Amino acid sequence: MTASGIARTRRSASITLALLLATTGAVTMGQPGVAPQTNASMAKARPWMKAKLPADRRVALLLAQMTRAEKRQLVQGFFATDFPPRGFKAPAEARNGSAGYVPGIPRLGIPAQWQADAGIGVASQGGAPRKRERTALPSNLAIAASWDRALAERGGAMIGAEARASGFNVLLAGGVNLAREAGNGRNFEYGGEDPFLAGTMVGAQIAGVQSNHIISTVKHFAVNDQETDRNTGNAVIDPAQARMSDLLAFEFAIERGAPGSVMCAYNRVNGPFSCESPWLLTDVLRRDWRWPGYVMSDWGGTHSTKPAIEAGLDQQSGFPFDKEPYFGANLDAALQSGAVSEAQLDTMAGRILRSMIVHGLFDHPITAAPMDLPDAMLDQHAVVTRQAAEGSMVLLRNEGALLPLSAQTRSIVVIGGHADKGVLAGGGSSLVYPKGGNAVPGLKPTFWPGPIMYYPSSPLEAIRRQAPGATVTFVDGSDPAVAAAAARAADVAIVFATQWTGEAFDVPLALPDNQDALIDAVAGANRRTVVVLETGGAVLTPWRDKVAGVLAAWYPGTAGGEAIGNVLFGRVNPSAHLPISFPDSAAQLPRPGMPAKDTFTYTEGAAVGYKWLDKQQQRPAFAFGHGLSYTRFDYGGLRAAAQDQTIRATFTVRNTGKVTGTAVAQVYVAGSGWEAPKRLGNFATLRLAPGEARSATVTIDPRLLATFDESARQWRIAAGPYRVMLGGASDAIAQEVTVALAQRTLPATWRH
Repeated sequence: MTASGIARTRRSASITLALLLATTGAVTMGQPGVAPQTNASMAKARPWMKAKLPADRRVALLLAQMTRAEKRQLVQGFFATDFPPRGFKAPAEARNGSAGYVPGIPRLGIPAQWQADAGIGVASQGGAPRKRERTALPSNLAIAASWDRALAERGGAMIGAEARASGFNVLLAGGVNLAREAGNGRNFEYGGEDPFLAGTMVGAQIAGVQSNHIISTVKHFAVNDQETDRNTGNAVIDPAQARMSDLLAFEFAIERGAPGSVMCAYNRVNGPFSCESPWLLTDVLRRDWRWPGYVMSDWGGTHSTKPAIEAGLDQQSGFPFDKEPYFGANLDAALQSGAVSEAQLDTMAGRILRSMIVHGLFDHPITAAPMDLPDAMLDQHAVVTRQAAEGSMVLLRNEGALLPLSAQTRSIVVIGGHADKGVLAGGGSSLVYPKGGNAVPGLKPTFWPGPIMYYPSSPLEAIRRQAPGATVTFVDGSDPAVAAAAARAADVAIVFATQWTGEAFDVPLALPDNQDALIDAVAGANRRTVVVLETGGAVLTPWRDKVAGVLAAWYPGTAGGEAIGNVLFGRVNPSAHLPISFPDSAAQLPRPGMPAKDTFTYTEGAAVGYKWLDKQQQRPAFAFGHGLSYTRFDYGGLRAAAQDQTIRATFTVRNTGKVTGTAVAQVYVAGSGWEAPKRLGNFATLRLAPGEARSATVTIDPRLLATFDESARQWRIAAGPYRVMLGGASDAIAQEVTVALAQRTLPATWRH
């Protein structure tokens, strides 16, 4: 570090300490040559530091004291890790190995922004010489599969706590893009195919993250539904249909989570880049949704200065991934020439400051940035992620009630998937490095978007602990004949099937590496075969009728092996339900092949996932909302009525089985003139003891009963009958009633 860098670090540390002591009422040590200040004198000298003042007033006071250079400093962020391909060396004050850094302004008490990836945990960049070892949640798609708002919020709170303890005050979490392309390499980072489920679950996670006095983003805004040609490809979709699908998911997430920042995407939407789209960033986000936070670009997503600013972009993030310092030297020149006004710069800086104030970055400053966290914290968080994994696993098939396995099973063969070592994680910027390192190092690619990571939580060892009297053997699965022979000699065969996905690439739906043939061979040798899927999303399952059990474990996080063992042996009753459809074949999809390049034309509009399948009268392998349990539930007593110009539904769920379990009661609605026969309207998650019955009441958001009129900027609910349906899955409707609604319109600014 240079002498000037050391001095800057010391000044920043001094201000941070002063802020911390000021909030506790202590006397500050002060800076060299500056007389110590009391809490009262500090507040008098810096009135914007008064926590009781309204945020907008604090922003106004700050802006009045800031120079143009200081305001401009807030709107350009830097990559926080050295990047030799561009000859870039990270700022000395950045958290080495992390995603981003925006310098603070010590003379005014404005803290730096230390930014970390992502929604699964505190990630490390692959080029960092030393990695932070942190706790990884199950994938975001897995969390969505829980249909459990409280679980999502707990998970968000946990990773937010680790972010703060690691020295970060901005977490680049909150992925909510819809699974429009089933093979999207980043589906594991997102919330599934339904806008209400995705927005609800991701919003809950954002709220949990931000409970730690840090900012969470919501991303990637918008229609960023594939990785193929993601940097320049143009997503073409009818604007009204986008409002009822991808954008509605963002709208729900923003309303429920109140993120401090929105991250705009790489791709174009109907022509302009997302990060310079006036329709997205101004018309939709600010005018119609009245969202007050700031928009940051994805790393490399800024393409201009004046057009991006006029569209509504506030912060260029992650330089040098962009071609030019558009919000750096280029913005300085634009301000000097008058191409960008001082008022525009004030708006940008003001939005950033407001989110920093509202979410506690001023009043609860970061005081430390350790590379290592206490073992006690990591141990506590391991329990959180294990419980999240257990609540996220979907039992897709259980023929003959083979599961749960008995602890008295005599012999079990575990096959494939590196199950002797650990559990798979997704690749790219969201990758969390675990305590203990990679359980299967050296798999290619070893660098971006790798490394391929297996967390050291061995399902094999977990199974052995669950059945201590059994003979439990492992076969790597590379030879189907060898695996079949081992299966034939065992009471039960458990095949671990994996598909690695990640940022910057998309994948076919078929399992790679001849795993379908492996499963066929094992199932042919032993009908008592269970397949555990560790995947980033839906995969084809041509062998499903040949096996007794199928468990979707997704990417289950750093305690995933233990969680798999607990579910397989019934210590935990699986309660999750699919947040995406598993198609019977790729031919059922709107675009059966790999995603297109250049232009992605989404002719299906808002009919994403199960809506498309319903519209085409196609039966998937496993439907949206599907999920089995070790008990049985009866759904009934449905009553629905028009109330407050929407629909309110009440119903009863009874556990008719012999073990305690959690039901996910799903309410669907059907109207006329929609993109598909039905939509998810709401859901309730109920934990029930054997024989117990509970009633629940849900309200349907009126936007889910409407179509959007883009020209009028209105939601339109047609007069007429609406079917309200109750069940345990989109294809398992137990009861339905009809409700008549009057015609109604809602402005685009309407909020629940």
